[in-house]
Parts: sequence; C-alpha cells; structure tokens
Amino acid sequence: MAGSRLPRQLFLQGVAAVFMFAFASLYTQIPGLYGAEGILPARRMLRPQGKGRWQQLWETPTLLWEAPTLGLDTAQGLELLSLLGTLLALGALLLRRLRHLLIYLVLWAAYLSACQVGQVFLYFQWDSLLLETGFLAMLVAPLRQHPHYKQAPQGALAGALPHEGLPFWLVRWLLFRLMFASGVVKLTSRCPAWWGLTALTYHYETQCLPTPASWFAHHLPVWLHKLSVVATFLIEIAVPPLFFAPVRRLRLAAFYSQVLLQVLIIITGNYNFFNLLTLVLTTALLDDEHLAAKSRNSQRRKTPASWPKALLAMLSWLLELTTYALLAYGTVHYFGLEIDWEKHTVRSRTTFTFHQFSQWLKMVTLPTMWLGVASLTWELLTALWRWTQVRGWLQKLCAAVQLSIFGTATVALFTISLVPYSYVEPSTHGRLWTGAHRLFGAVEHLQLANSYGLFRRMTGLGGRPEVVLEGSYDGHHWTEIEFMYKPGNVSRPPPLIVPHQPRLDWQMWFAALGPHTHSPWFTSLVLRLLQGKEPVIRLLQNDVAQYPFHKQPPTYVRAQRYKYWFSQPGEQGRWWRRQWVEEFFPPVSLGDPLLDALLRQFGLQDKSPARTRSSSSTLAQVLHWVHAGPAGPPSPPLLPSGQGGEVQVCLQEGLGSCQHTGYPSPRQRQQRFSDPPAEKVAMFYQPHVLRGSGSSAHLWPCAAGHDPATVP
Repeated sequence: MAGSRLPRQLFLQGVAAVFMFAFASLYTQIPGLYGAEGILPARRMLRPQGKGRWQQLWETPTLLWEAPTLGLDTAQGLELLSLLGTLLALGALLLRRLRHLLIYLVLWAAYLSACQVGQVFLYFQWDSLLLETGFLAMLVAPLRQHPHYKQAPQGALAGALPHEGLPFWLVRWLLFRLMFASGVVKLTSRCPAWWGLTALTYHYETQCLPTPASWFAHHLPVWLHKLSVVATFLIEIAVPPLFFAPVRRLRLAAFYSQVLLQVLIIITGNYNFFNLLTLVLTTALLDDEHLAAKSRNSQRRKTPASWPKALLAMLSWLLELTTYALLAYGTVHYFGLEIDWEKHTVRSRTTFTFHQFSQWLKMVTLPTMWLGVASLTWELLTALWRWTQVRGWLQKLCAAVQLSIFGTATVALFTISLVPYSYVEPSTHGRLWTGAHRLFGAVEHLQLANSYGLFRRMTGLGGRPEVVLEGSYDGHHWTEIEFMYKPGNVSRPPPLIVPHQPRLDWQMWFAALGPHTHSPWFTSLVLRLLQGKEPVIRLLQNDVAQYPFHKQPPTYVRAQRYKYWFSQPGEQGRWWRRQWVEEFFPPVSLGDPLLDALLRQFGLQDKSPARTRSSSSTLAQVLHWVHAGPAGPPSPPLLPSGQGGEVQVCLQEGLGSCQHTGYPSPRQRQQRFSDPPAEKVAMFYQPHVLRGSGSSAHLWPCAAGHDPATVP
C-alpha cells in the first residue's frame, strides 16, 4: 500500500477546519442558549456534589469546572473555550507546525467540555462524530514535525515512523461504521418510504433546513427519486467493504462514490459541518501516490514490469471487474431495475423481504468485524516490518516504544468501537466478547466510540409540520415572529448556511413533531420572549431591528402548528404553501398560572445565583467586549427575498416542461431521552443508548430520512 503522509496532513487540516466551524458557530449562540438570560442556562448543569476534584472531573469531564477560578460563570467559560478552540483550530488549519498532538488534545477536550453542559442543543450525532474524529486526530497528529520527507526506493517514506499509519487506519474503520450502518438502519426500521423507494419524494421539503436546491430536487421525476434511493443503498451498504479492498483502485472508486454522495447532500440540505466532516473521513481512503502530482510522461517511461508484477496487475484487474460486475448484478437483481423505453424512465422496486434482509444482516455483521480484524492485523504487521527497517539501536528503541503505545491504543479503540457498531444487529451484539463490553463501559462517557443512528424513518409524509410563534400586545391582534433560517414566511427562499448550525432552529423542527410538552425547552423560550431577553432574540433575528417586538416585549405569546409544502412550478414569488393545523402552545403572559406550572413541571425555574462574581472579573469584561463587537453571524439567506423570487421563477419555468451532560449517566440518559418523543429521538440525537441504531445523513442526492427510533 502506498504511503499516507499526504492524506494524514489533509485529514488533520480538515479536522481543524471542522473544529473551527463548530466552535465559531457555537460561540455566536452561547448567550442565547446558555447564558444567565438564555433558554437553558449552562450553570444549572455543574452542581458540585461534594466529590473529590478528580472524581468529579472523571464523572463529568469538562474543563468548565475550573471557570470559577478564572472569575467566570459557566456560560462565560464556555465562551472562552469556544474562542480558544476557534483560534487553535484556525492555527492548525493554516500552520503545519500547529498540527500537533497537544493542539488536537486541547480541541477535543474543549469540545467534550462544551457537550457536558450543552444539554439538548448539543445532543446531535455530528457532535459525537466530531468528538470521536477529534480524538483520532490527536493520535494521528505527530509529536514533532519531520523537517523533510524523502521517498525511499521501496516506496516507503524515509524518516517516517513505523506506527504512523496505525491511528489513521482507525479513521477508515470509523468511516466504514458510519456509512455501512447508514444504509442498514434504513431497512431495519421497516419504514415504508425506504422499502418502497419513495423516501426522496418527501425528504427535500421535510428535512430540517432545506436549501434553494431542495425545491428544485423535490420536483424531479418520481422515477429518478426512486433510482436515487437505490443508489443510496448501493453506496452505503455495498460499497463500504471496499474501503478495505487490497486493490487501491477499488478503494479510490469507493472514495469518489462517497464524495459524490456528500457533495450532493451539501447542495440539497443544510447539515452544518456534518457532511464536511464525513468528507474529511474519506481522506483515509487516499494515498500519497494518488495525491502527489506526477507527470504522466514519467510514468510512461517506466521500465517494463517483471512477469510476477504483470501477473499481479492482471489479477487485480480481474478482481476489479468481478467486483463491479457483482455490484451491477446485485443492484439490478435486488431492486428490479428495468428500463421503460417508451416512457424513457427506469423502473425500480425492492425484490427482497424484511426477513431475508434480517437473515443477511445476521450473516454479514460478524464477518465485517473480522474484516476489520484482518485489515488491522495487516496494518500491524506492516508497521512491525517497517520497525525492522529502522537503523540505529537508539532509534530502534524509540520506534519500538512508540509502536507499542500507538499499537495498543489502536487495538483498544478498535475493540471499544465494536460495541456500538454491533448495535446494528442485536444478536451479534449479544455474542460480542464480554471484555469489549467492559472496556467500552469504562470509557463510554468520554465518547471515544459511538453508534450513529440518523434517518431511520421518514416523517412529514403529509407535509412538514412547522411551529410558528406569534406575539401580541392585546391578545387579539397577533404578529408572527420570524426566524432567520427555518421556514416561516412562504415568500422567503430557503437559506444556504453550511457550515453554521442554528441550534434553536433545528430544535424547532423537532418540537413540531410532537406536543410542546415533549420539548420542555420551548416553555423557557416563550418565557424569554415575554421577558424581552436580547440574547434569545438574537437567536431568532441577528438584526434586532427585524424583530417585530424589539421596542417592547409582547404581552402575550402563543404558537401555532402549520403544515408546509413546497410551492408548485408556476407559483411565482412563493417558495412554500402552508395550512393551519392546530394550536401548539396556548397564549400566555408573564405571571400566567399555566406558564408558571409548566416551568415548575420541567424544572426551569432556576433562581440560583451565578457561581462567580463574573461581572467584576477582568477576563469576563474582555469576553463581553469581544462578544459585543461582531453581533454574531450574518443572517443568510444567501438569496434575499427579491432575488429568491427571481430564482424561483427561473426554476419554475425550467420545470414547466418536465415533471430531505456530555455522555450522562444511565439515569441522566433516561431523563434526557424522555424529553423528545420516542419517534424522533434517533433522527439526529446521539444514539449511544439506542440499540440497533445506525447512521445516515447520506442521501442521493440527499436521501435523508426522519427517524422514529425507540429508546430501550
């Protein structure tokens, strides 16, 4: 296998970029989400319980325990960590010398610290994926940068350490777990939309935050949507085993299929940094030979290969052709692909049953684990062989120590990861080695390995539910309160906001799927709007002047539930159609007995004082000055309303001719997952305790589903 120095550097740069996006996006929202006047004040999450300092840190691993020593409260400590993370990540992105093990350790620790107090707004699975990837980046990053790399005649890197490829292999294994479970979970959910191949006919208008391209994709022909679902299953289920193929061209083909999928998702859906992070993981499928700029002429001048090499090349080609033929045959056979020459379409249908798929999954889950074992064993043997090539007894001793440490860490992390991966097939989970379960349980709260369970089922099949907030001064005349990003005004185009994640807008999508009592934070949002708290208002409208009650808070606030659909081609100036469904939250005012009862019921009446005298702290004043400078992220839509209408007209005319705390204790997890309704828990939330959950925000062009998973 060719060297991986360039892919490792690309991976480290990519991880730094994603950390930068994640920290910067979170930083702008901290006052409104976690401040003293925010929706869910962070200080409530860190209550000293009389335990020792190190025990407290181990059970709730967050650096925010030390915020009071700096004269900061929890939210200000979170701001400091976010700023530090943003700057360090930017430095690692731009400067090679800063791509150091300690830098990535700080980034991982800072983000883990934020997740411990993030509550429902940081329970998304891409937050878990970033933590797991960040920890692997810490192992991939070197302790010291090699000044020069020279290519050895054998193809190895002179000066490269024997262990360097081992942690990077874990990135490939993580990508495999992510993608394979993504496809499997769609079918194990028994969702009729996935089994009927019609998921994409709903996805584009019902996903959390559509893009302008979502409107266009939604109006593509149904046969193309169904064919896209077939392609999704192919890329997510059949292709991932090729990540470990001995033929590099198969690995590269797998790489480009994943890239195509993720790029199409980015175009048709606002999934913040998730798909960018998945693209970063795909660098583990590359090698130096593919990335290095080499002249085609120099390759042609190579001397003829010996007959053993020629035979090996011929066998590789035969293996490739056989693999592609099997993929093509399996796709046609299992999805009944037929060309309708009269209508110029491709018909598709699922030709296997749920029982057949379940039996197949039982048969292949354990072998995929052994595939990982075999691939890791090869990597270990390769590293051992490279160690034998090290010259000098001192260098050999140092290389042996490093190889032992990183080899042990790689094997341990692989063993830990088998537990969450086995959730895709319950019987395999039960047969897993008990030592793996014990090891996973010991470090579970650090989120070193996670299961990913996105898009198990489609929701919004009868139209996307949306919660629309309204305010009034007299209780008779109501004014809608517009959000910057989520659908509201039917004439406003969907925004394009990647890689930013407006976490309140995302939670509003979840809230619309059930009664307001399943989203306790919503009551706190209503309270803050009645109080006119500016940090919360800025979550809705960054430009406070655009907020209809910026001069005086509303006397009453209520919420209505609507059903939204994309407009049809020809409806000029409109992106959405909507219909009122029911009252979501009754009209309330400050002091209303109903509002007070809900606040007490959900434990949101936090009257405890801040833990530090933060206002008198110099560091706190500096943080306040920094945050008061730029008022937060600019408010996309990238397409203003006027331009959006013009683009909409163009799209419609074009379509006229043709026809998606940290890791808490078990008791805390149970409480955590009791907040949202069970049918939506595993759509985007971290499914560490969801048995049988996989992951999948991976669509074709964006085959997202919306998952009603259950919590054990």
